[in-house]
Amino acid sequence: MHEYTATTHWQRHAGEAFTDNHYHRRHDWRFDGGAVVAGSSSPLSVPLPHSDAAAVDPEEAFVAALSSCHLLWFLSLAGRAGWVVDDYRDDAVGVMTHNAAGRVAITQVTLRPCVRFGGDRRPTPEQHAALHHQAHERCYIANSVSSEVRCEATLMD
Repeated sequence: MHEYTATTHWQRHAGEAFTDNHYHRRHDWRFDGGAVVAGSSSPLSVPLPHSDAAAVDPEEAFVAALSSCHLLWFLSLAGRAGWVVDDYRDDAVGVMTHNAAGRVAITQVTLRPCVRFGGDRRPTPEQHAALHHQAHERCYIANSVSSEVRCEATLMD
């Protein structure tokens, strides 16, 4: 078993009433390696100036996590097969709409990896497609999409 941690922190700015729903949504994501990422609601969900368009919103982070996990598995599998990957770019897109239960959800994520191989050996189109299929099957994030989400809340003093 492995555990992964992330700390999400938001604090009300002085002078914001909060109860009028006119407060900033900017927050920080802090990771165990020391990285700090600015997070916010999407300006598509909460209009500016209450969102920060320069920050990463949870929906973008979800799409990026799927894309990144797929990339890492793809690189590992390609290397084990003896193929050299020189460049990998994925312009992934997530679609948010109503799911079967009528709830707003990201119902589809399309990965669009474009890969350039180097070296003397290159996979056939069929082998390339098989690598992506294997990467998808092994991706922890793709395998977790329907996972249970628990909330264990506490109050600060």
